[in-house]
Amino acid sequence: MPKPRTVLVVATAPDYRQELVTALADRGWATCEAASRAECARILDRRRVDAIVIDVQATGRHDCLPESVDVPVVTIATLPTAEHLRALQMRSREVLAKPIENHELCRAIETAFEAPRRGERSVHSKAAAMRELLAAVECLRDSDLPVLVLGETGTGKTMLARHLHAIGARPEGAFVDLNCAGLSSDFLESELFGHERGAFTGAHASKPGLLDVADGGSLFLDEIGDIDLRVQPKVLKVLEDRKFRRMGDVRERAVDVRLIAATHHDLLRRVAERSFRADLYYRVSTIKLVIPPLRERREDIIPLAREFLGKRHPSATLSRDAEGRLVEHRWPGNIRELKNVIDSSSVLAPGDVIRAKDLRFDAMPPDLDPAAGPSISVTSSASRADVERKHIELALAAENGHVARAARRLAIPRSTLYWKLNRWKTGRPGRKG
Repeated sequence: MPKPRTVLVVATAPDYRQELVTALADRGWATCEAASRAECARILDRRRVDAIVIDVQATGRHDCLPESVDVPVVTIATLPTAEHLRALQMRSREVLAKPIENHELCRAIETAFEAPRRGERSVHSKAAAMRELLAAVECLRDSDLPVLVLGETGTGKTMLARHLHAIGARPEGAFVDLNCAGLSSDFLESELFGHERGAFTGAHASKPGLLDVADGGSLFLDEIGDIDLRVQPKVLKVLEDRKFRRMGDVRERAVDVRLIAATHHDLLRRVAERSFRADLYYRVSTIKLVIPPLRERREDIIPLAREFLGKRHPSATLSRDAEGRLVEHRWPGNIRELKNVIDSSSVLAPGDVIRAKDLRFDAMPPDLDPAAGPSISVTSSASRADVERKHIELALAAENGHVARAARRLAIPRSTLYWKLNRWKTGRPGRKG
């Protein structure tokens, strides 16, 4: 079995350092830890590590990190100013703002492992539809044009966005992503543009927004079709004038970002329904890329399954009947569903050979299954809310009421799911995770 990769955890606070070490060890990685620059340097002198996770204090400086580090660095920070943030980005593969969840940290480390050049990753496919897409992507090398990535949920839109950033004109800049699904207009505006002290109740200090973070890099707005109409003109201003205002501020700030957006919605239909601005649509869709669903690229199912299995359980293999079952499945959840099936089956299978009977699929109702027929036509906010609520209730039921795991299944932040549950006033007791 291959030797597990080693992650060095650097943090001065012992309790938080132990929390990070435990989270990484639970993922199967080897760990070592340091509390100071000298201790960090000693470890790097005597052993090889594959990545570094460092917690920086409110100073926004890598005080505990030696000057010369040749492995990817993931920084966890409480970010007081945009200037500190840009300084951190100079030495980090990715900067995560506190508070973070364990799965976010692990995702950042996996990305660092796979990406020698700021997230660049070779993407291969045997399917004709994907080869055509990848040829179009290659034409965008060194490009700075806005891109709209279309595709069903779980097809890999975020991975493609990271690849576009990595091969684009600004690969050394930050890649900042925000999933807009389910975010209220006020929360979205605060996250995107930042706010000044006193801008609203609870705003006790100024806070930079994600546009500050993305300055000089790429901003990826996932599920851009869900952005509230009140926020859309402000996003348009960023694209047209390269300027924005923080909440509660009268001063305009200049910003230089490349926008990459994604959605599983039919944005032209939303334009016709007047829930999405036509001028914004034409600005974000300069280049449109459509990722085909997994059921239309069955040649890729087994190679992807083997790749996921190799990461989760290197000594395990798929039997012939298991591979046949994987190819036959409809994959309504696409690549994300495939990864979940492989992860769960590899853990729960009794041996190193995964057979068809060991594969564990989630049943999805036909009205939420894009592979079962035409996509759902949402004609009103009420019907959209009903579909969303049903989907969330199914995820909570599948996870026995565990909110954190349900949020991961839905691919939304845990805070967003709590907000939705509180808004609906369901009285659901779900356990905190």
